[in-house]
Amino acid sequence: MGLLDTLLSMVGGNSNAEGAGHPLGSALGSLLEKSGGMQGLMEKFQQGGLGDTFASWVGTGENQGISAEQIQKVLGSEPLQAAASKLGLDPSQISGMLAEYLPMVVDKLTPTGKIDGSSNLAGGLASLLPSLLSGLGGGRGSA
Repeated sequence: MGLLDTLLSMVGGNSNAEGAGHPLGSALGSLLEKSGGMQGLMEKFQQGGLGDTFASWVGTGENQGISAEQIQKVLGSEPLQAAASKLGLDPSQISGMLAEYLPMVVDKLTPTGKIDGSSNLAGGLASLLPSLLSGLGGGRGSA
């Protein structure tokens, strides 16, 4: 629960929640940009042998899980170091965070089950991040 607490405290202090202004949104946006957008990220996963996993996140069915180790293998250490530096976290924490949240982020950024190369990823992240984080802060078991 420590990583979730860290994330929520980083964004929770800013009540005018614009996703692009959050460190997490910035780190995710940077990761997507350095990967070549959603299409480039998909290609990285295909090259790493996890194309089916990524496809499950894009598609409209259930999202397949991924481990922090698989994230490290696919993305490499450089982008994870950069994201960790932006958030003031350890790269292994970033890998764990991405393993947990990247499937949800990709799923929400591809609502039609397809990658739209013309979509505004930064804008999508900016609008997605506050709702994702508020959902995380609300707990899972209670109505």
